[in-house]
Amino acid sequence: MVTTPNTAHGSTEATIAEAIEDALHGRMLLTHPFYVRWEQGALHPGELGEYSSQYRSFEAVLPVVLSAVVDCLRADGSTEVADMVQRNLDDELGHPEPHLAMFDRFAAAVSAPESVVDGGTIAGPAAAGLVATYLDLVEEGSVTALSAVAAYETQASAIAASKAEGLRRWYGIGDAGVAFWDVHATMDADHGDWAVDALAHLGADPRVVANAAKRAADAWWEFLDEREADAPVGAGSCAGI
Repeated sequence: MVTTPNTAHGSTEATIAEAIEDALHGRMLLTHPFYVRWEQGALHPGELGEYSSQYRSFEAVLPVVLSAVVDCLRADGSTEVADMVQRNLDDELGHPEPHLAMFDRFAAAVSAPESVVDGGTIAGPAAAGLVATYLDLVEEGSVTALSAVAAYETQASAIAASKAEGLRRWYGIGDAGVAFWDVHATMDADHGDWAVDALAHLGADPRVVANAAKRAADAWWEFLDEREADAPVGAGSCAGI
């Protein structure tokens, strides 16, 4: 993995956060029509199950991304920053339990295909593209990988809270099925802060951060575009799953 050069030693958390905010302009995920319909209880039967089967691809690869970044940072002697990213990885792998296990309970609760509930992954073109984008950014360096992580994590807390509320209010999903989103509604606020802090500690060039964050944000938008395009036509809105 190539490490992005430290080209902006004066970078601060504020300038990094601003670069990410600029990259996310027009790509804030809660504004996407798919999530708007989720919030409004307007998803058609089967959409949540299909969403979970596609999203699982990202959830499965996130620990791989974080682990690769940790290894690269330690190899480069950036121990303090590696420890920041390690905290995120530790959460994914076991706090309060492996997040993929919690996600699989969500998938089961929304009637995902049995192969997904049993730990398999079904990746359509957009989900495969999302995963490929993150893996490409990992190969380009720690800064680009962390920028991609930050592009999602800085908005993930609000997204997770919205999803959890909608699942309970409109779709009748109980606590066990919503736990994945409940945990991320609080935990991802820290993860977003840690990613921004790590980039500032690396002295990341805000231009590099913004470019990588935009690539990740575009991949997420395409992922939701595919979900919206695959919505049943003429089925009518339904607050069931």
